[in-house]
Amino acid sequence: MIDAPRHTPYDKGRFQLSLGIRELDPADWIEVDHHYPEHLAEKRRLLAERPGEVFDGLPDSLAAQRECLDHLLDHLARHHSGLVEADDATVRVVRTGHVYDRAAFADRPLDLAGRLVQEDLCLMAPADGTWRLVAASLCFPSRWRLADKLGRPMAAIHAPVPGFNEKLARPVDRFFSRVTPGQAYARLNWSVIDDPALFQPTGHGRTGANPAITADNAGAMVWLRVERQTFVALPRSGALVFGIKTVIDPLSAIARRPGLAAALRATLEGMPDDMRRYKSMAPFWQALDGWLDRAAGAGSA
Repeated sequence: MIDAPRHTPYDKGRFQLSLGIRELDPADWIEVDHHYPEHLAEKRRLLAERPGEVFDGLPDSLAAQRECLDHLLDHLARHHSGLVEADDATVRVVRTGHVYDRAAFADRPLDLAGRLVQEDLCLMAPADGTWRLVAASLCFPSRWRLADKLGRPMAAIHAPVPGFNEKLARPVDRFFSRVTPGQAYARLNWSVIDDPALFQPTGHGRTGANPAITADNAGAMVWLRVERQTFVALPRSGALVFGIKTVIDPLSAIARRPGLAAALRATLEGMPDDMRRYKSMAPFWQALDGWLDRAAGAGSA
């Protein structure tokens, strides 16, 4: 039996474009699950094969990168004892046995930080009343490319998202400016996709139907992708660490939860057409709706 998803941000049964931010215990900033070795292995592969696509930083971000690495190592030592071992020369990932020479990452410390946790780590810096992306270890993008976003302010980063700049751009800027060191916050972002790959730099706006996905097999062919997004401020540099922990479950994970299937179906039906197009649901929309209808009805059968 497949375990039900841990995060279910669609469970209210209605679509709403909102921040949905909640305060976290700072001890819960980093989340470690049973995919930890697998996700770190995928990061190492991507960083070896496609380094320019998954890591980059502006020259003026180096101080913030160093501070982020220091902050992360301190957090892991305090709250995930035994996960990594660090001294002035090396960092060792205990569960995988990988050892990193800290000097080799002197010009890209955020790259080292990203190799230690499942989260992607993006650094946002204040700039002229808004925030811009100045560095990122981004191995698991949800259909966006780091090269297209680096150095750009919030409004430009989110310009392709329907309704974001009209409804959320200013609230996001205000929220970022209110986060103070010692606090941690989180929100959930989600989508339904037909590709379980963690690394997805493209794929928005697809419209062609996929006849291979049907109401009978959608449970195994369609996936729930949830991002646990976190926000932590760095005291010295003033940068904000935007963390993205990606969790992917097959749609079949909710097959035995008819109430959740009904809520997801209602949420998707209430999603504006332009958002559905942006999220590329057209290729499997009819199959998805049919599968959810059956799963929701299972509770009353």
